[in-house]
Amino acid sequence: MDLSHILTHLGEERERGYDAVVPPIVQSGNFTYPTVAAMRAVVQQEMERPLYTRGFNPTVAMAREKLAALEHAEDALLFSSGSAAIAAGVMSFVQAGDHIVCVQKPYSWTKKLLVELLARFGVEHTFVDGTDAENYRRAVRPNTRLFILESPNSLTFELQDIAAVVAIAKAHGILTLCDNSFSSPLFQNPIDLGVDMVAHSATKYLNGHSDVVAGVLAGSAAHMRQVMSKELMTLGAAPSPHDAWLLMRGLRTLELRVNRSADNAEKVARFLEGHPRIKRVYWPGLESHPQHALAMRQMKRVAGLMSIELDAPDEAAVERFCDNLQRFLIAVSWGGYESLQWPVCALKGPSGYYTELPFTMIRLYIGIEDADLLIADLEQGLARM
Repeated sequence: MDLSHILTHLGEERERGYDAVVPPIVQSGNFTYPTVAAMRAVVQQEMERPLYTRGFNPTVAMAREKLAALEHAEDALLFSSGSAAIAAGVMSFVQAGDHIVCVQKPYSWTKKLLVELLARFGVEHTFVDGTDAENYRRAVRPNTRLFILESPNSLTFELQDIAAVVAIAKAHGILTLCDNSFSSPLFQNPIDLGVDMVAHSATKYLNGHSDVVAGVLAGSAAHMRQVMSKELMTLGAAPSPHDAWLLMRGLRTLELRVNRSADNAEKVARFLEGHPRIKRVYWPGLESHPQHALAMRQMKRVAGLMSIELDAPDEAAVERFCDNLQRFLIAVSWGGYESLQWPVCALKGPSGYYTELPFTMIRLYIGIEDADLLIADLEQGLARM
């Protein structure tokens, strides 16, 4: 199935009489039936037919079909946030007494899920340096049920050899879940490398317009049915039809946006790597990245998120650099059209830093503006540091 068909036509059901170029928003929370028998049939098929929008909604179903196809999965579920998608995927396959092995330095809410929530209910965890796949094997216990990958992570951009970790998991009968938010389905498909479930913060590249918070979990039909019948329906982290529609609107331009951002990121990263006031650039597309060869092997391209360390004497210098940037908005998240900066020095409270990352680190998202203008802005910011 070609990418253009997935993004522009798949699942939109024009043949059913909508005759609309833009898919409709079925903004209904409830659905009606002419007879008891008709309702009874739907109750038994709530994952496939509309009864109540928390379970099935026609607009959400269109988005699900597109997202599953993008990730080469049998099915996909849409959630109200990326953290909800990850939490549902994890919680559906573990119980008290089980053990999870997770890559170190994951998304902060994935870490909180393991450390603060699941630990309360007797689910154990181990964080490992995923740059060596053997660390997953060393962490396996008789009660290990799930490996969590995030390749690369979204701050220091450490990768895992996905196929190697999957081979270890399969040898021990362990499920795998990979957060693929950094790459998007265009640049990396973990299911093709053997991963069981793939999660996304759809807030990022998939939506691409900074106006939706949503999450995706994709995998086999059996795994998605289990997550749907338990965690999604019970915890109720379902998206609204309007958010699903906005997500599909964003998918129309996914290929254009993500490739433009990646083009810009390469230009910006190479400029920054050669600047005397930059101590280090974290971006797997650079030959200097310690896992560059792995990135080139398992990713089609390297996307537009990176981190830098400034050669700055103090926090005041870092803040001057950040405050003087004109084209990089100070904000969290990434994946929209606008370029962003997220400085570690903002994570300081009365009792000190909330993180062990250096205060000179800044995460940059390179948007789809003119790359030369972004470089000029960074250059003037560095000059005024």
